[in-house]
Order: sequence, then structure tokens, then C-alpha cells
Amino acid sequence: MRFSFLLRPGWLALTLAVWVFAGACFTLLAPWQFGRDDERRAQNDAVTSSVRTDPVPLAGLLDRSNAELEWRRVTLTGRYLPEGQAVARLRTVQGEAAFEVLTPFELDGGVVVLVDRGYVRPVSGVRVPDLKPVPDGVVTVTAWTRVGESDDRDAFDQDGHRQVYAINPDVVGRAAGLTIRPGYFQLTEGQPGVEEALPLPKLDAGPYFSYALQWIAFGVMALGGWLYFTVREVRPGGALAGGGAGSADRPRARRKSVAEMLAEDEAAPAR
Repeated sequence: MRFSFLLRPGWLALTLAVWVFAGACFTLLAPWQFGRDDERRAQNDAVTSSVRTDPVPLAGLLDRSNAELEWRRVTLTGRYLPEGQAVARLRTVQGEAAFEVLTPFELDGGVVVLVDRGYVRPVSGVRVPDLKPVPDGVVTVTAWTRVGESDDRDAFDQDGHRQVYAINPDVVGRAAGLTIRPGYFQLTEGQPGVEEALPLPKLDAGPYFSYALQWIAFGVMALGGWLYFTVREVRPGGALAGGGAGSADRPRARRKSVAEMLAEDEAAPAR
């Protein structure tokens, strides 16, 4: 039967692999890249809009989450709490290793938020350098609103500094004995207490949209290849079975040896 090859173990395994791969391309990989492209576009729009507008006082936005206000410029009025300070380790800024300096900041109303005062470069490749002291008393700073990171590993002390693995207000607050509002605020350049201000993200579209199209193309090519070889195999003569279905039942001509051919030449009558 011409379609019997579809039930062969090898062909079933090939079919399964092709359809699983194509399904992953269409339902997982391409949507994931489209989602990253949407996130990048939303981030670029938020940063561009924020740069073009004046910062607003955070006091009027405390009922809104940082996720709603991501990249919004705000002003904070209060005082630094240096006793609760920590540094985020294993960071990279402009392609080089860095620590980010995280200092709790008490607003006028008593709410404590986490301020990212910028970055410093490690000393001898691994150690935290001496940090700038924060100003005393009440100050007003301008910062970008950011969403906190999810790593919940506890802080630890090393080389005289409290260190954390992520910018997570819960972790910093737990180590300092403070209740810190979710999210954090990244100082802009020239603000009181800033170290080296962190750069803004690059405002380009990124490669995510083209990556999504590539995954779709890979899925289409996989299905197209499977369909092509299936049709070729169904046709008489086949393509993958060396002659199509039933070819194994047809007798093959036996090749003559050199000795047999010489014997035939000797036995043939002279012309």
C-alpha cells in the first residue's frame, strides 16, 4: 500500500519532531519575541514621554504602583537613611562590572522608599570602593520610577558593606529592619547623593520583531519540508525509500563479476 510508509517508526518519529518544532515556533518562540518587542516599544515610549515632561512630586502618586509609573520622573522630598544602605553586586553598566548603591529614603510623610544612587566600579575587580556620604537633613531629589527585581536571596555583609543580589526593596528592608515601599527610584544626574548616574536604556526597537519573524519562517520551512518529502514518497518511485513503496519486493539485477564477464567473452563466437 502506497501510504504504509506513514506508519513506519522512523517516519513517525520524524513527523513528531517536525510538528513539535513547528508548534513551538508558532506558539512559544515567536510570541515570546513579539512580547519582548512590545515591552521594548512600551519602555521607549515611556522614557521618551517622561523626558519631554516635567517631574511631578511622588507624594501625589503613592497610591499608584511603580509598574504603572515605570520610567516616570518624580521628585522625592525627605532624608536619606544611610544605616540601611546596601550595594547590589554582579551588575553590568555599559559593558563593565559595577555595584549599584541602594539607600533607603524617608519621605516627609514617613513612607520609606528605596533610592538607587547610581553605580560605582569595583576596586581590584571585586571589592566595593569608598562611597560618597549622603547629604544630611531634608533634600529634594529627582529620580526615575522603576519596578523592583524579584530575586529574594538575603543580604550579607562583605568588606564592610551590606550586599544584595538584586534591587529588591523587601530584601534591603529585611536586612535593615525597615518597611520599604515596593519598587525603587533611580537618581538622575546631578542630584544630591548621586554616585555615577545610571544611563538610560537605548531607545532602539531591538531585534525582537525580526527574531519573531525568523521563528515563524523556521516553523513554515519545517512543515514545508515535511510536506514535500511526504508527497515525494507517496508518488510512484518514492524519494526516501529508494524506489517507493513495494520496491523491496521487486528483484534486483545481480551484478556480474569480472571473471564471469571474461568467460562470456571467451565463449562468444568470433565475428
